Formats: sequence, structure tokens, C-alpha cells
Amino acid sequence: MAPHASDDTTTAGEVEEPRAGRRRAARYVVPVTVMGVAAATIGLVPALADSGDPDLPDITAAQLIEKIAQSDVERLSGTVRITTDLGLPNLGGLESSLASGALGGDGEGGSSADPSGRLTELVSGTHTLRVAADGPDRQKLSLLENAAEYSLIHNGKDVWGYDSASNEVYHATVDGPDASERREQRPPATPQDFAEEALRAVDDTTSVKVDGTAQVAGRAAYRLVVEPKQSGSTVGAVSIAVDHETGLPLKFTLTPSSGGSAVVDVGFTEVSFDRPDASTFEFTPPKGAKVTEDTEQDRERGDFGKPERGPKSEEDLAKGFDGLKMLGEGWNTIATFDTGSGGGLPTGEAGGDLDGFLGSLGEQVEGDFGTGTVFGTRLVNALITEDGTVYVGTVTKDALVKAADAGE
Repeated sequence: MAPHASDDTTTAGEVEEPRAGRRRAARYVVPVTVMGVAAATIGLVPALADSGDPDLPDITAAQLIEKIAQSDVERLSGTVRITTDLGLPNLGGLESSLASGALGGDGEGGSSADPSGRLTELVSGTHTLRVAADGPDRQKLSLLENAAEYSLIHNGKDVWGYDSASNEVYHATVDGPDASERREQRPPATPQDFAEEALRAVDDTTSVKVDGTAQVAGRAAYRLVVEPKQSGSTVGAVSIAVDHETGLPLKFTLTPSSGGSAVVDVGFTEVSFDRPDASTFEFTPPKGAKVTEDTEQDRERGDFGKPERGPKSEEDLAKGFDGLKMLGEGWNTIATFDTGSGGGLPTGEAGGDLDGFLGSLGEQVEGDFGTGTVFGTRLVNALITEDGTVYVGTVTKDALVKAADAGE
């Protein structure tokens, strides 16, 4: 019979027992600089649209999380659709310029095929991806665009990026970390990647339950719902559709506490667990293509030639910021650090224009701490005070002001 929604919820303490012996996931935090706030939220997603209500055996939340953890799917191919609505202002093409220009393309020595720039395009709008994988050493991701395609291919030690619009190629080599390390380092592209990030949030401040079933990409799935117990978070709920046979997350959904449409929606529209043809991962630069070789051997790079997605602990995070501290707990965690600028937004002749531009994107606030500017999306908010202190997290504006007032 199909599982029914239950008023009984599972918390971290109840989930830990079946996860004994496995590595604990790092605590979920969002400590990012203000200009990186939007990009850092792409690992969270929204609304499951199901077509049918499959009849499946009952399963508990703890059992379903264990099923996800034990999923060993390494071979698959399919189509993924991702829609992101962070509520960012229209910057008149600035986003794409930052992605393909500042990080590649027209940038000095860069390439429009460099994945470090191209994958940031997923931060807004709707995109269609074709994905394929055959174990830890062969993966391919293709971003389909209007009359063009961007492909990212990992085959053994070679990583290739190809932008058909500009006929540019990016090439790098990776010295193989083991499969588990590669999985941690690769850029998120599938519901499984997003689900793993969201499940790191599960602790005593979290409610977890099985809420019925869904039909996704032609496959029967359980619906796992993760919700903050605390008030003050911008996260409403995360829904994960889990394939009942393989335990692979097929769709990942995040809705904001403010209501409305989902912040991001990522899910398979087609999926096959057959082994992809070996030719899928073969690549030869087209005739006349501009090839850029990545020779920066001193960078720590993961799968697809991309730097690791993020620090693994608060101690690691602190290394990149001046006096980084984590305030609160669970979904209400706030990261605070000093920008070292001795002031808020840039001012004076050099910073005047930038001050006005950034100020127009934010909201001026006051409190016991003084004055500051809040920059917000539908998911992540950040406060910069007049003395250059930053408070950021998946919390409301009022929560940031309260933390600043406390002088923590």
C-alpha cells in the first residue's frame, strides 16, 4: 500500500541509529560573501509535480534516508530540468557577463568553455541538462541552450569543456582522488547532489517525514519532506522524490517560508540506469576550435576540473574569513565575519558609483548596532553593517538585525 502522510515526524536523534558507522554529514551552513550569496544557494530546490500516486510498501523516514545513503547507482543517463527563482533583480545581462566574461570568455587568459564560469548560469532561470555517468571516472553534463550547447566531460584523467557557440575548448587533467572524494568535489548537477546537501541539515531542529508517493520520470518514488522546526528561517520545506528501487533521488524541491513558487526545482524528466555507450565520454576538439589548457596545478581541483564545492567544516570556513563565527543552530545558523574594510559599502571617489549601485539593490536598516544594508534573495539574506561586519544565512532580515543588535 502507498505510504500515508503522518503527523509523526522523525528528528535527527531518531535518524542517527540506522546511519551508525557512516560518516556524519557536515552541519549545514551558508557563510558566503555578499556577492556570492545567490550562487551559493543553488544546492537548494522546490516543488514536486507528480503524475500519479504509486502504491508502494510503507517505509519510515529513517529507513528512507538510509535507502538514499546506501544507493550505489553509478551508471545512468537522462535529462534534468532545473528552474531557479531566487528573486534576484534584473541586472541587464550582468549575470551572464560575470559568468562568461569575468570568469572566462573575454577574461584575460580565460575561456568561455571554462566550467568555473559556465555552471554559474544555473543560478537563475530554467535550464535543461543532459547527464550521463559510468562510474567515478566517466561523467558528462551538457547544458542545452538556444541553438547551442555547452558540454562538460570527465573521462579518466581528462576534463573537457566545449562551448559550441564560441567553438572554444577547455582542457584540464585531474590526478585521481578516490571515488568518494570525487563525489564530494564534483559540481552539483542532479537531484542526488542536491539531496545530499539538504540532508546535511538534519538535526534536532529538523522535522523529517515520508509524505506519500510520486511518479517522476516514469518511476515510482517515495516523497521525503524535510522542514525546519524553528521559526525565522527562509526555508519552508524541502521535498525529495526517492526512487523506490534504487534509492536514487529523482527530484529535489525547496519552497520558501514566505510562500509562492519554489526557489529552485531540479528533477529528472527522463532517466535510464543502463550503462551509457563508451562513445558518450569521448571528445576530440573540433577543427578550428580555440583550445585553452589549464596549467594551474597548484589549485585543489575536483571532478570536471572545478574547485571543491566548499569547505567541509566551520574550522575550514574560518580560514577564508576574518574572525568567522557561527551564531545560532540548525536552519537559523548565521555566519558573521569582518570584511576588514573598516566600513560598510565602498565610499569616496573610488567607491562612490559602486556604493550607489549596491545600495540600490539593498534595503537600509537601523538598530542598536547602528546602520547597515540588507541584501536579500528569497532564500539567503545578508546584512553589512556600517563598520564592515557581515551577517548572512538562510534567515529573515529581522533575524539578522537581531543578531547584529546582540553584538555577537
